[in-house]
Amino acid sequence: MSLKVTNSPFNQEQIDLLNHLFLTLTESQKIWLSGYLASAQVGNQEGTVEATDTTKGNTPQTRKVTIFYGSHTGNCEALAKEFTEQLQAGHLEVECLSMDDIKPKNIKKVEDLLIVTSTHGDGDPPDNALSLYDFLHSKRAPSLEGVRFSVLSLGDSSYEFFCQTGKDFDKRLEELGASRLYNRVDCDLDYEEPAQEWIEAVKQELGQEAVASSAPASDVIEEQTNYSKKNPFKAEILENLDLNGRGSNKETRHLELDLEGSGITYEPGDSLGIYPENDPALVEQLLQVLEWDGDLTVPVNKQGEELSLREALRSIYDITTLSKPLLEKTASLSDSLQKWLEEKDSKTIQDYVYGRDLVDLVTDFAPWKGEVSDFVALLRKIPVRLYSIASSQNANPDEVHLTIGALRYEAHGRKRSGVCSVQCSERSSIGDHLPVFVQKNSNFKLPEQKDTPIIMIGAGTGVAPYRAFLQEREETEDNGPSWLFFGEQHFVSDFLYQTEWQRWLSDGVLTKMDVAFSRDTEEKVYVQHRLLENSKEVYTWLKDGAYVYVCGDETYMAKDVQNALLEIIQKEGNYTAEEAETYLNQLRKEKRYQRDVY
Repeated sequence: MSLKVTNSPFNQEQIDLLNHLFLTLTESQKIWLSGYLASAQVGNQEGTVEATDTTKGNTPQTRKVTIFYGSHTGNCEALAKEFTEQLQAGHLEVECLSMDDIKPKNIKKVEDLLIVTSTHGDGDPPDNALSLYDFLHSKRAPSLEGVRFSVLSLGDSSYEFFCQTGKDFDKRLEELGASRLYNRVDCDLDYEEPAQEWIEAVKQELGQEAVASSAPASDVIEEQTNYSKKNPFKAEILENLDLNGRGSNKETRHLELDLEGSGITYEPGDSLGIYPENDPALVEQLLQVLEWDGDLTVPVNKQGEELSLREALRSIYDITTLSKPLLEKTASLSDSLQKWLEEKDSKTIQDYVYGRDLVDLVTDFAPWKGEVSDFVALLRKIPVRLYSIASSQNANPDEVHLTIGALRYEAHGRKRSGVCSVQCSERSSIGDHLPVFVQKNSNFKLPEQKDTPIIMIGAGTGVAPYRAFLQEREETEDNGPSWLFFGEQHFVSDFLYQTEWQRWLSDGVLTKMDVAFSRDTEEKVYVQHRLLENSKEVYTWLKDGAYVYVCGDETYMAKDVQNALLEIIQKEGNYTAEEAETYLNQLRKEKRYQRDVY
């Protein structure tokens, strides 16, 4: 867009200034400006516009805002970037940084600090927040007097240490002398609304008016990409195969979904989000236990939209996961639950919620008081399920592939199953549709420089992103050395994508492959054992600049792999244990040690 003297009411000097300004504006800034001009008051007869003072007490806002994000799956990174655009649209100076990109010595120079962070595993910081977290909790942390801060924390209330990383940052910043700009907000999996409410409150504290014409960045992004988490694409299932052979203890599904016409794009390392539905049989069991009429209508959002109770329990509400917060909320509707909570300690409560669902809760603590709508209003929404994408879009235009392990187990006298994984396994056929969106993950990406060596470590479905990596490298003719460590139970029945790995080995796309089939030998062998067996060569690859990727179970596999890498570095590099830790942390800061663990 550019203005010309011949078709505008401006002189040449004004046109030059306007054209220069337009070139620097983001889309959200243009939207804000158009709304501002439409509602501005004319200041005098010459047509000048009076600028609205958007600061408290008519004092211009001069403090710089800095946003630090700690993100594992990409949610916090996306929120931080949205909030950056919103604040910039309000004429604030804002810098947005991953916590890994922060120089610790510069933290004391920060003025107004906003932290957006998730919590990983058992209350741990996400990988890209570890360095900052450790620094702030060390004796080297500086005084932060004069710094104002606020924390937005994302988590999952079904975990004992809900939003722990955000709580820790909030507490530590105050201990270091910083003053709280706005109280910390802890968000559950359904985080979008409370997150936006937090940023609106922060805007007010910063002195920025919440101008109605200033569209949230999330709306701008959604308009540009069309399909998103708020507006998922209904992708048709093109293929749904069981990858395991006869006699396997597992069922691993390979799904191919059609993205044609969606405009959705993704890169290897990204995840695909699926909005799942509860098993109709479990819904009917819950309705029967509570003696509720499934045809009764209930509200399902703040806008007053209503669905039948049966449909709401099937497609909207989480009925498979219990948490301590849920028990505390529902206790107002059950005298026996209220009494039980008063008598039990935290560990007993956590032991109870593990492996149980809503059917267990309503059965164990009947009778229940209140209306059906009172009970349903206390439930949280079904969490989105994220799966590592197992395909390259360059190799598979208009398609996305997934590798999903069907979860089935027995607990507390009843058979249980994974909500989304068993939906895909048992209740999804070719021709059906799944609501999906792409979750970008900048923390799990192939090296930008071609020919860079990569070491890929995964067990079970953790091999999915490496299929995408190698498809991408084959398509882009990236001949960098690649080494895959893969683990499963049995060679004959559980060697996922075996023929593809073998073809890539033959073609040179895959340089080396080491496998560990834990149930095929008398002594169980896992991927970490294969790493240690190749200790010297693994270290040589590291010295040659290799990137290391780990994908899969965090509790066991990922921790064991990290310990193996530390042992290799210490042994082959002749380092102390502390020096090996420093070496691995440096790899992570250089993006050469990346993990996608769950």
